[in-house]
Amino acid sequence: MTTLTLYGTPLSGHVHRVTLLLRMLELPHDFIEAGADVRQSPEFKKLNPWGQIPVLVDGETVIADSNAILVYLVNTYAPDTHWLPKNAVEAALTQQWLGKAAGEIRYGVASARLIKQFGTAEDYASAINVAGRFLPQLEQHLAGREFLVTPHVTLADLACYTYVALAPEGGISLDAFPAIKQWLARIEALPGFIATPPLPLPEQITL
Repeated sequence: MTTLTLYGTPLSGHVHRVTLLLRMLELPHDFIEAGADVRQSPEFKKLNPWGQIPVLVDGETVIADSNAILVYLVNTYAPDTHWLPKNAVEAALTQQWLGKAAGEIRYGVASARLIKQFGTAEDYASAINVAGRFLPQLEQHLAGREFLVTPHVTLADLACYTYVALAPEGGISLDAFPAIKQWLARIEALPGFIATPPLPLPEQITL
């Protein structure tokens, strides 16, 4: 097997979801810190012209976008496992949650964290509004379920986990969402789990 190389930063939730899968699949890999200066370099932009992380390099194959990397890793290294269901409905639902990770989660809890922790020029009121619609829906979906799609963890769970877990770093309390907190704890109990480095918690908003 070729050596896998992941470019990213430990504080990135997009990178973290890929790191979790690599660890849970027990895939050896090199990690290259790719801060803002690295991402703007000509060398990095040959890997990803958008200058974004994460980027996975597997021999001659280069994959950008965290959700695309998750799908690639499972199809390449763990094709007959629970991570990406083969059943047509379950496969579609998994893709649906990957879309939520890139949509409602990115522009809700993830955006709030970017603003509070890194001063990113996004709209905090909009982030709170998106999170305020999404988190109750997620809570309702998880009531009576162990994981998002099947009785076993899938890529849907890893794609959605990190930024939801880090919602308090964006000033959004999860205290009103017991099913979400139980789901987060189940993922955190999986072999290979590793947390992101902690950041200071700002004042919390209860949705």
